[in-house]
Amino acid sequence: MDAEQASARLERELMILTRQRELTTPQGGPAGERLERSAYVLLSRLDVQGPMSIADFVEAFGLAASTFNRQTTALLKEGLVERTLDPRGSLARKFRITREGRRRLAADRARIVEGLTKVLAGWPPERLERFVADFQQFNEDIERLIGRPWPRAGAE
Repeated sequence: MDAEQASARLERELMILTRQRELTTPQGGPAGERLERSAYVLLSRLDVQGPMSIADFVEAFGLAASTFNRQTTALLKEGLVERTLDPRGSLARKFRITREGRRRLAADRARIVEGLTKVLAGWPPERLERFVADFQQFNEDIERLIGRPWPRAGAE
């Protein structure tokens, strides 16, 4: 199989994976407690990277500032982030995750991990290690091509 053939098969599998919302969206818990997908992604980024400004979000994700203004406004209203001064002295305000934001992120992450664990439960350890390493390499290669690496500090 060459790269084009593999890409054609991978395209279909990625489409199917994104369709499997029940595994990548937290299930259970109170409905008002579950994070929206965009909130989950932004809080995950803040959790690993620390405080970020709107300009930082734009650079990290390559989306319009208006997108992040909307999303951070919603996160502020829910008490999941707070505005803070830039520790480096810049005039730009930064957003940092609150204790409540960390709690909700951890709860959603635990529900997602629980669902994935059910899928992977019968896999032998060496297959799990290979799959995770290959999947991470796939993501890192995408990040390299688009020039937007995702920080993985503290990831296990």
